[in-house]
Amino acid sequence: MDDKTESPAPEASPPVLHPAVAPLSYLLGTWRGQGEGGFPTIHSFSYGEELHFSHSPNKPVIGYTQKTWKLSSGEPMHAESGYWRPKPDGTIEVVIAQSNGLVEVQKGTYSAQEKVIQLQSEIVGNASKVKEIGRCFQLVDGNLCYDVQMATNTITLQPHLKAALKKL
Repeated sequence: MDDKTESPAPEASPPVLHPAVAPLSYLLGTWRGQGEGGFPTIHSFSYGEELHFSHSPNKPVIGYTQKTWKLSSGEPMHAESGYWRPKPDGTIEVVIAQSNGLVEVQKGTYSAQEKVIQLQSEIVGNASKVKEIGRCFQLVDGNLCYDVQMATNTITLQPHLKAALKKL
């Protein structure tokens, strides 16, 4: 084709934030900070962490990735990824695949006004010991803070992880 017969490329529309994602849009981007972990069956530990929340234009879903590392050496510790599906009624569904093979299906609620997300596992799959996981995320003074609770086949729901992350 010559220049006279080629049709111009269609103009791209600007990306649109899906209305279901809008109440949680403050999460979008990359967050980094430090956390602490422990459980009755393991020694306490500290870690560095990065979370990334992304959004595909016009889709009612938030992509999620997480990675942690040892503060002393930078050696990778844990990673997970998944999708968060907020609904207009203030409920949310989350699926997460962890690098250790464990998978989670979580359901919960969010408050756009209070900037709090509460999640509770519906299913914890491919786990011989972990039976339940709860997560709470909250924006506090511009920091994304969270805590994770965990139960195993021998220990009831207990605090496991907590962190405070700053947006980059």
